[in-house]
Amino acid sequence: MIGEKIRELRETNNILIRQLAAQLDIDTALLSKMERGDRFFRKEDLTKLANIFQISERELLILWLADKVLNVVDNESYKKESLELVLNSI
Repeated sequence: MIGEKIRELRETNNILIRQLAAQLDIDTALLSKMERGDRFFRKEDLTKLANIFQISERELLILWLADKVLNVVDNESYKKESLELVLNSI
């Protein structure tokens, strides 16, 4: 989710992946993996990204957390029921 959003923002703003990687002080290959969802963004990257793209950090945090939750439950049999239970308890 967040990787797709970052790629969309990067392409909309005509920023090359190597340029964004340099701004985040990470390797281009790592950023590519993050955009594909193969690696996670660090939480501290979200503030930088929000500033670079002039968007809400809250929006990025929500996507980041949703990706983390999905990663934990993705291969579980009762993921929907478990997530519903969590939602009802918060």
